[in-house]
Amino acid sequence: MSGWTADEMPPMEGKTVVVTGANSGLGYEGTKAFADAGATVVMACRSEERGEAAATDIRRTVRDGHLEVRVCDLADLDSVEAFAEGLRAETDGIDVLCNNAGVMAIPRQETADGFEMQLGVNHLGHFALTGRLLPLLRASEGESRVVTQSSQAHTSGEMDFSDLQSERNYGKWSAYGRSKLSNLLFAYELQRRLDDHDESVVSVACHPGYADTELQFRGPREMGSSVRMGLMKVANALLGQSAERGALPMLYAATSGEVMGGEYVGPGGLMGMRGYPEFQSSNAASRDEADAERLWTVSEELTGVEYEFE
Repeated sequence: MSGWTADEMPPMEGKTVVVTGANSGLGYEGTKAFADAGATVVMACRSEERGEAAATDIRRTVRDGHLEVRVCDLADLDSVEAFAEGLRAETDGIDVLCNNAGVMAIPRQETADGFEMQLGVNHLGHFALTGRLLPLLRASEGESRVVTQSSQAHTSGEMDFSDLQSERNYGKWSAYGRSKLSNLLFAYELQRRLDDHDESVVSVACHPGYADTELQFRGPREMGSSVRMGLMKVANALLGQSAERGALPMLYAATSGEVMGGEYVGPGGLMGMRGYPEFQSSNAASRDEADAERLWTVSEELTGVEYEFE
């Protein structure tokens, strides 16, 4: 896949793609690329207003695909359920689900359902969404894909099931690392379960490297720290690659014929921070099948969503 770019994506006319967090950053760039390839893209956004503004902007340069904005707040399981029910009522099938949206290194907050925000949005919200959309993924003609966006920060994550919500001990970066490790445990466990049932759906994980997006600024903004905001701007300028380049691993994972399921795709440059997409290895903790099974069980209990495999 040396030097792979979005220009090498296959035609996607007749395909339906769901992208969470589609109104900004990686989700915006991914949406634009999918639409440019001819896909119908369902933009799952927390804010309908911001989603429509992003769709209007994309339509100025992309005319082949179709964009549809729908509200999906991953911090509210009722919103996730309503989004999924709306799609099931109006859509015959989904070809790609990109679990892309996320929050990073914010002061401790809780979702509408009482989950620690980073775990709740980055993992539990996507766990519930994927489970509720599995029938539509299964209904797609041919192979469909679930692409889960993780991060190299997964290497700092630890699965402490006795304090999964970080109620006793919260660190904004350790909580972020746990949420990103959870993304990988989920993606790999989903593939194992799909394989066990000979499903036509495949699960693959990816990460963007260090991409210059708004994700980095929410934490400093909510802390009211102008110093941290300034430092982050400098770091992004020096180390980050563009959001357009950062979206390439997700696009490759979603469309490449080389993907079989269970892979991890990220930038192949210095320390995995930038460059063109390639298959990579995640850490040993992300491949811990016992932790993956336990997280799956806990996630079903917390979200009330049980996956039904054929």
